[in-house]
Amino acid sequence: MPVKKALFFLALSLIYLPVLAQQSGSSSYNNKNSTKQQRINQMMKMEEEGDLIYDHYGLFGFRMTTNGYGIFYEHGKFINNRKNSLLEFELNEIKDPKDHKVPVSGDGYTYNYVAIGRLNNFYEFKASYGQQILFGGKGNKNGVAVTYLYSGGLSLGMLKQYQLDVYTAQSIVTFKSTYPTIFDSAYGVYDAVGLGGGWNHLQFTPGLNAKLAARFDYGRFNQTITAFETGVTAEYYFSKMPLMAYVPPKQLFFNAYIAIMFGKRK
Repeated sequence: MPVKKALFFLALSLIYLPVLAQQSGSSSYNNKNSTKQQRINQMMKMEEEGDLIYDHYGLFGFRMTTNGYGIFYEHGKFINNRKNSLLEFELNEIKDPKDHKVPVSGDGYTYNYVAIGRLNNFYEFKASYGQQILFGGKGNKNGVAVTYLYSGGLSLGMLKQYQLDVYTAQSIVTFKSTYPTIFDSAYGVYDAVGLGGGWNHLQFTPGLNAKLAARFDYGRFNQTITAFETGVTAEYYFSKMPLMAYVPPKQLFFNAYIAIMFGKRK
C-alpha cells in the first residue's frame, strides 16, 4: 500500500510540476514583454513629439569648401534624446585661392591644362570627436530636425609634388620638372604629369582641427538620414604648407563649407 501511494504522488508531481513551471515562465515572459512594450510605446511617443531615438548611426557625405572639397564618414552614439557623440573621418584636397589652370600646347594643336605656379597638391586626413545637439525636433516623421555640432581632433597634411612634362626646342622627348625651377629654364610646359606623379616626393605634416556647424535632417523617417550641413572649420599645421610659387606658405587654414550626407540610424 505505501508503495502504491508513493507512485500515486509521484505521478501527480510529474503532471503538475510542468504546469506550474509553464505558468511561472509565462508570467516572467509576460512581464518582460510588458516592459519591452512600454519602452517601445515611450519611444514611439517621443518620436511623434519630434525626438530622434536610436542607439547609433552611420553616414557618408561629400563636402564642398571655400578652399577645396572632400569626402567623410561619421559614426554617432546616442547619449540622450537631445544629444549624441560623434566620431568623424575626412579626406580633403585643399587648394590655394590663386591656384588656377591655363591651356598649354606643345605642338600648336593639342591643348592641355596646367596649374601655373602650383608647387604641391595638398591633401589632408582628419579624425575628430565631438557632439551633436538637437536644436529643433522634426515635429513629425516628415519634418526637419535641426541640430548644431562641434568637434575637434587631429589632422595629417600630405604634400604631393606637382610635376610637369616639359620639352626643349631641340627635343620632343618629355620629362618631369617642377615649379619654381621651370620659370628659370629654357623648357616649355607640355602637360601635367597628373595624379600618378609626385608620390615619391610625399611630405607629411601633423596638425589640429576644429569645426562648428548646423545640420538640417529632412529624412522622411527617423531611421534614415538625408541631410545637409553648413559650417566653418579651422586647421593648424605644425609646419608651413607651400602650395604656390611666390605665395607665402601658411600654417593656419580657415574655410566655410556646405555638405550633403546620407545614412541610417539603428
